[in-house]
Amino acid sequence: MKHRERVLTALNHEAPDRCPMQISFTPEFARRLERDMDIRGINKHNPHGRGNTYVLERGIEEDLLLTSVGWANSYYQEQDSYTDEWGIGWKSAEYETKFGTGRYTEIKSHPLAEDEAIESYMPPDPNRPELYAEAERVVKQYKDEYWIVGVTVTTIFETAWALRGLDRMLMDFVLNPELADRILDIPFHYHLTAAKKLVELGVDMIWTGDDMGGQHAMIISPDMWRRFFKPRMAQFFSELKSINPKVKIAYHSDGNIEPIIPELIESGLDILNPIQPACMDPDEIKKKYGQKLCFWGSLDEQYTLPFGTPEQVSLEVLTRLKTIGKNGGLIIGPTHHVQLDTPMENFWAMVDTIRESRYANLGY
Repeated sequence: MKHRERVLTALNHEAPDRCPMQISFTPEFARRLERDMDIRGINKHNPHGRGNTYVLERGIEEDLLLTSVGWANSYYQEQDSYTDEWGIGWKSAEYETKFGTGRYTEIKSHPLAEDEAIESYMPPDPNRPELYAEAERVVKQYKDEYWIVGVTVTTIFETAWALRGLDRMLMDFVLNPELADRILDIPFHYHLTAAKKLVELGVDMIWTGDDMGGQHAMIISPDMWRRFFKPRMAQFFSELKSINPKVKIAYHSDGNIEPIIPELIESGLDILNPIQPACMDPDEIKKKYGQKLCFWGSLDEQYTLPFGTPEQVSLEVLTRLKTIGKNGGLIIGPTHHVQLDTPMENFWAMVDTIRESRYANLGY
């Protein structure tokens, strides 16, 4: 099967030859992978897909290629400290692993921290043609073979609280809901404009979403999600499908968000990502929602991939294929970017088990 045919078959709730795969990596792990694969000359790697050469993704036979427009591209920049085009300040924090030193970019300042700042705030313009040059190239060059994903993650909540500050944003939901609405509308309209342009360019899928879940429960109550986010996401989904009814829509949230899954389906969602196994049981999620929803992710990035053995990684892949991936409906991959602390043996155990496992031989 071609890569895109494999994905489409799975998203039609049918079993392709093997489960389609999507894996992203932090820049530091990407450099390790380059060395391990004896690839040279890749100067930039953004796990969200912005600016990638896709040499690594194609080299390990992934089935989806990502191309990103939006605030998520502000992560993983090289400077020690910087201010992005939204006015959000960042700083670089180092961490140590046995495989070397990594860096995370953390938010240090918020342009809308003061209430009155919104009156003069000017967000970046989502209509700039240069934002879409890469997506146009990726669609033209790769769509015949690969499933192309337009990425507009951090769609509303994460960008909004980066603008405002998380504590203030959560307080606004209760104490100043009108201000909260004004702030939420800034990233909502930006990312909706971007997603519509990506659909018009011909991407196969739009990846939206915000982290709404903690390890055991949602960050905000389901009722608060219904007040501030459900109508916006329903409009987001509807406007994209009005442009192309065949476009697929994926929604990302870390953590446990099971209370709102039925309403995401009701709003028009096609694929839920990433199904963290430490937070929601992938097998149970498939049994409850697998008739109406497809899934993307499900391989444990918290424990198994960084800290397990290659045998445990391989066993988890096979378990997912036989449960949440049974008879299709799954794009398999880690629940987050592969981190620097992941042993290369574990990475290849994951990739090789996925590539070598045929649905016809899984023995349901």
